[in-house]
Amino acid sequence: MSDQAMPGEPITVAVYQAALAGVPAAGKLDRLAQAIAGGPPADMVVCPELFQSDYRAGQRLPVLAEAAADFARGVAEIAAANGCAIAYGYPEAEDGRLYNAARVIAGDGRMAANHRKLRLPGAYENTWFTCGDRLTDFSLRGWRVAVLICYDIEFPELVRGCARRGAHLVIAPTALSDDWSVVSEKIVPTRAFENGVFVAYANHAGRDGEFRYLGGSCIIGPDGQDRVRAGREEGLHAARLLPRDIVAAREKLKYLEDSQSLGRFA
Repeated sequence: MSDQAMPGEPITVAVYQAALAGVPAAGKLDRLAQAIAGGPPADMVVCPELFQSDYRAGQRLPVLAEAAADFARGVAEIAAANGCAIAYGYPEAEDGRLYNAARVIAGDGRMAANHRKLRLPGAYENTWFTCGDRLTDFSLRGWRVAVLICYDIEFPELVRGCARRGAHLVIAPTALSDDWSVVSEKIVPTRAFENGVFVAYANHAGRDGEFRYLGGSCIIGPDGQDRVRAGREEGLHAARLLPRDIVAAREKLKYLEDSQSLGRFA
């Protein structure tokens, strides 16, 4: 487990639960800019999985991936104008392969991180995407922030790996349908609780064709309790994250420390 020190100051993190399926890229950037400008000042805003392209873009994904650089420039302008980092999902094309990826743009407009989804659920994603092969994290005002995407966070091993690398916060853009409320309501809080980390989980709202999103975006404390939980509607939801909450959770239950010797049972 990392011996990285706790952050010195709180940060404000927001999840943008967007109902923008079918909206062109320029419209998505406009709505994102409006949401951030109209919301509380935030150090980071987390947008949903495949926010740029739509999750159910299917055969359009390769073409939309070609526009990823233009969209990133638009996000960078919004980030720099508001002085906040922005994480969002997009289809990444490289060497003839597509990845379900999440890019993080820092508050100065520079790229801070890029994560490729590590595990792909079901036939749809496996048809279009290739799995990533590494954990991803970056620094934000003294906080170590790990990036996972949707299905990734449902694996205890992956979130534990992020925590052992020193993560204080795990962000997870997602595209969760209303068939899977257990993930938002039970699994995500458990991942925060069992690792003593904050989790920011950003889902879509509304419909994408026949695909109906749950909503249910949330920010969970290291005690496993909701700091913010959205309903089904579009909106920006923010919470102030306090370093002392991580300290308190890890002192009360030493899951990270005590789990280091459990490998021999696996």
